[in-house]
Amino acid sequence: MNAAAASLLIRRGIPRARAPIVVASRLPVPSLFRGLASLDKDGLRAILPVRKAFDLPDPGRGSYPRPPLSKIVSTIGPTSENFDTLQEVVSEGMRIMRLNFSHATFEEANLRIDNLKRCRGETTRLGRNGNNDNNLRAILLDTRGPEIRSGKLADDLDGKKSIELRGGDRITLHTSDIVRDAGSTASDLYIDYPGLASVVQPGSRVLLDDGAVVLNVLESYVATEAVTCEVEDTGDIRSRAGVNLPGCPTDLPPLSKKDEIDIRYGLERDIDYVAASFVQDAKGVNATRAFCASVLYEEMGLDKNTHPLPLIIAKIESVQALHNFDEILAAADGIMVARGDLGVEIPIQQVTNAQKEMIARCNEVGKPVVVATQMLESMINSPRPTRAEVADITNAIYDGADAVMLSGETAKGKYPVAAVRMMNDIVRGAERFEKEAPDLAVGGRRRKPFKMVEVKKNINDVSMSAVAAAEKIDAKAIIVLTNSGTIPRFLAAHRPHCPILAFCPTYKIGRQLQIHRGVHPIVEIDGLEAHKRPSAAMRDAKDLGFISSGDDVVMVCVDKGTTDFFTMKITTHTCIA
Repeated sequence: MNAAAASLLIRRGIPRARAPIVVASRLPVPSLFRGLASLDKDGLRAILPVRKAFDLPDPGRGSYPRPPLSKIVSTIGPTSENFDTLQEVVSEGMRIMRLNFSHATFEEANLRIDNLKRCRGETTRLGRNGNNDNNLRAILLDTRGPEIRSGKLADDLDGKKSIELRGGDRITLHTSDIVRDAGSTASDLYIDYPGLASVVQPGSRVLLDDGAVVLNVLESYVATEAVTCEVEDTGDIRSRAGVNLPGCPTDLPPLSKKDEIDIRYGLERDIDYVAASFVQDAKGVNATRAFCASVLYEEMGLDKNTHPLPLIIAKIESVQALHNFDEILAAADGIMVARGDLGVEIPIQQVTNAQKEMIARCNEVGKPVVVATQMLESMINSPRPTRAEVADITNAIYDGADAVMLSGETAKGKYPVAAVRMMNDIVRGAERFEKEAPDLAVGGRRRKPFKMVEVKKNINDVSMSAVAAAEKIDAKAIIVLTNSGTIPRFLAAHRPHCPILAFCPTYKIGRQLQIHRGVHPIVEIDGLEAHKRPSAAMRDAKDLGFISSGDDVVMVCVDKGTTDFFTMKITTHTCIA
C-alpha cells in the first residue's frame, strides 16, 4: 500500500494495518479469513462481521425453526384460493391475507375467507380440547380507491381493442359526455375526471396505463373542458386505462361508491384491516375510519366495546401523499409503501429513497409499515427469485419494515407456495444477520429509537425497560399478558430481537396484532384467575415451541390491584421442564 493510499484510508476513518496482508485470489474463502489474524485489533473488529455472514447457519427448517419476526402479507387470488394451496401458504408463513378489491368479486372473496378460516396455524386458540376455531391469520381489504380512467375506445365491442399513440403526435383529452358517448380515438381521448382542465397546466404530465404512455400537456382549456397534449413515446392503450396526474392535486373523494360497497361487505365478514388506496391527506384516513364506524355502530348496531374498528392502513402512492406524509401517519394506524403507483408518480430512481424515509418515520412513532410491490415479481413465472429481489426484501427488513407483501406472486403466479416459503427464508436470514452483525445491517445502525410523543408514556417506559431487559439477558421471548393489545404494540415499537408472545382474550385483538413486527398473538380461552396466568402462559409458550427448558424469558403483566391505578410488572424467568 503506498503512502497516498494509506493516508486516504486514515482520513476515511479506516485504520492502517500494522503489517501488510497478501492474499492470493485463488485461495478458498476460509483461507482468506485465516489471513486476517495479522490485522490490528480495530481492523479485525471491523472485518470480522463479514465472516459471520458465512458462518451463520442456514435459516431454513430446523436450524432456525421459529417464525420470522417480520410479517408476510400475501394477496390471495385464483392460483392460491383453493383450500389445499391456501393451507400450504398459511403453513409457510402468511400472517395476513390481502383481498385486492380492484379485481376481486364478493363471490371470490367469500371463498377465500371461508377457506382461510378452515386452515390450521401453529397459533390456534389455546385450550386443551383440540378445537380449531381460528388460526389468527388476519384479513386485509385493499380498496380500489378513487381513481381516474380513460374512456371506452370507439368500436371496442369486447373490451380487447387497443389503439397506438405515436410519439410526437398531438392528442386532445376531453371530459365532455359527447366524447365519452362517441368513444375515444388516437386523437381524442375521454378522461372521466371533470376537473382535469383545472388541475393541469402547460408542462404537466399525464400518465396512461401505469406510465406505459406519457403525455406532456401543451395547453389547458377550462371553458371547453379540453387539454391538448403531445405524446412522449409510442405506446398502446386499451379502454378504461388508468390515468395518473403526478404533482397535480385533485379533489377526488377519499372513498368511491365502489369502495363504500366493498368496505361494507368487508365489515360484514369481520375483516381486520382496511388498506385505503390513493390517500392524499389525513382527511382521507379519517373519512375511511368514520365510514367504518357508521356502518358498524349505526347500520349494524354493534357494540363498540366488543367490536373494534378495523385498523386503517394508508397506502402512500402519490406525490401529494408524500407531501402530506406526517399528517397521514398521525391519522392512520399504519402505512403501506405502495411502490407500484408511487413509481409512476415520482421518478423511479427516487422510490427507494422515499421508502427508506417513510419506514424511518414510522419506526420513530412506533406505527407498523408494510413494504409492497414486485418484491418477488419474477416468481410469478419462475420457481426462483432474482438476486436483486432477495436484496430488496433483505434491505426492507434492515430498514425497519414490519411486514413485506406479495401481490401477483401469490394471487396469479405459478408458484404461490414457493414464493411465501422463499420470502419466509429471506426474512429470517436477514433478521438473523441483523442480530449477529448489527453494524452491517445499516437500518439497525441508523434507526432512531422509538419515542412516544403522545399519552401513555408510562406504558412506553415500561415497554422500553422490558425490551432492554430481554436484550440484556438474551431472552428467547417476551411474554405479555394483555387485555387490549396496547402493551404488545409498544413492545413491538422498540423492535426486540426475540418474539413477543401476546396472550390476549379475543380473536379480534389477536388478528389486529398480526401486522406488528415480532408479535405472535395467542388467544387464551381457559378463563384462569389472574395470578395463575403467568405460569400458564409459560407452559403454553413451551407447548407451542417458542421456548425450551432452560431458556430465559421476560414476562410483562398488568396488576390492577384494589385501587383505581394499575402497575405493570416486568419479571425474568427461566423456563423449567
